[in-house]
Amino acid sequence: MPLPVEIARQLTEEQIAFVKRSGLKAEVLEPGFVRLRMPLQGNQNHIGSMYAGALFTLAEIPGGALFLSSFDAQRFYPIIKEMNLRFRRPATGDIRVEARLAAEEIARLEEQASQQGKAEYVLELQLTDGSDEVVAESRGHYQLRLRSMAPLPAFAIGNSP
Repeated sequence: MPLPVEIARQLTEEQIAFVKRSGLKAEVLEPGFVRLRMPLQGNQNHIGSMYAGALFTLAEIPGGALFLSSFDAQRFYPIIKEMNLRFRRPATGDIRVEARLAAEEIARLEEQASQQGKAEYVLELQLTDGSDEVVAESRGHYQLRLRSMAPLPAFAIGNSP
């Protein structure tokens, strides 16, 4: 079963120190759908637009956020195998990204990972500004893996380390 929303939000926003410092916010965390926002403030580069590393972080984190809101963290864990980011225009304000996985795709991935130990999937996302202009496009190749019988670390189930 997916984690409760507030635990998924805390893990998405605060578990990775770099992400916490960036100010990334999980605006929506639902099974099969997430919307995240990266603030420009604190993430500006030398010309005043958003730093490329902040955009990359915003493109990569939805894979984990979707996992937390959609999959059973006690049975599975995600990894990212490859990520590409194409910059389209300068990001001069807060940037949002939405990611979706259909319920049927979630069920298929869980079934495949349960039977074969892993299942691969691709997320193609658009990072947009406040005017819905695309500032970057990403393509992430992810893998859902079945956990061994080893106990989970406390942070993986929402407890403090």
